[in-house]
Amino acid sequence: MIILDYRDRRPIYEQIVERFQELMMSGAMEENSQLPSVRSLAMDLSINPNTIQRAYAELERQGYIYSVKGKGNFVADNGHIKDSKREAVLKRQEETAKEALFLQLEKEKLYNIIDEIYSRGGMRDD
Repeated sequence: MIILDYRDRRPIYEQIVERFQELMMSGAMEENSQLPSVRSLAMDLSINPNTIQRAYAELERQGYIYSVKGKGNFVADNGHIKDSKREAVLKRQEETAKEALFLQLEKEKLYNIIDEIYSRGGMRDD
């Protein structure tokens, strides 16, 4: 579920936050599903429980999860976050298209880039 990259310069808790965000936004973790306990995830990843606690606190602060005293942490309704992210992507694409037009870049090149990414299923090259 969570794979850490120890060569990544970012703190471990940030990697955990990002991985959970990806799982939630992709639908792999459904609304109201329970996250692993701090202790069990820390053991699975062989890291300090405080690191997991910090990641969970950040996810809760951002609205991705909610906690229930004595029960644990659960995936929140993230529809508004997903909608906001979609709007931000569209805004960035609009700016990219305007810049490409300004630079007289052929629109087919942009289409090809997008088509290639979609045909790969969004898999990263890195």
